[in-house]
This record gives sequence, structure tokens and C-alpha cells, in this order.
Amino acid sequence: MPKVTVRYWAAAKAAAGIAEELFDAATLAEALDAARERHPGELVPVLRRCSFLVDGDPVGTRGHETVRLADGGTVEVLPPFAGG
Repeated sequence: MPKVTVRYWAAAKAAAGIAEELFDAATLAEALDAARERHPGELVPVLRRCSFLVDGDPVGTRGHETVRLADGGTVEVLPPFAGG
């Protein structure tokens, strides 16, 4: 199972109470499920509004279960940002 770093930004960081953490996950869906399980409070609704980068590439509208994660990879969790 790949080990990936999930990095939280802005509201996601505040909701998780941590800037980044490691998960064992083969897909983005598995990583996000693990994050929801570890942080069942405020992070759950925040994740619904987020966009994601996997190893620097935007996920866009792809199904999270189809986005494969590489060992040592990084998932960036990006809530909507205000301003320009």
C-alpha cells in the first residue's frame, strides 16, 4: 500500500488541526476516507468544498476512486480561497 503525505491548506488545515499527515492509500478516495475517519468533525464538510492536487497535478472532475497514488506521493487539499 502506498504511503502518501496529505497536506492541508487554509480552512482544511484549521479543521484537521494539523498541516500534514501520512496515510496508507492506493487512491485519492482511500486517502480522503482515511482523513475523514481520523478527523470526523469539521474536516468532513470542508473536504466537500475542496479541490485536490496529486503530485502537483489537478484532479479536476475525475472520480477520486480512479486517481491512483504513488508511494511517497503528495495530496494537496485546497479549500476555496477568498481574494484574487
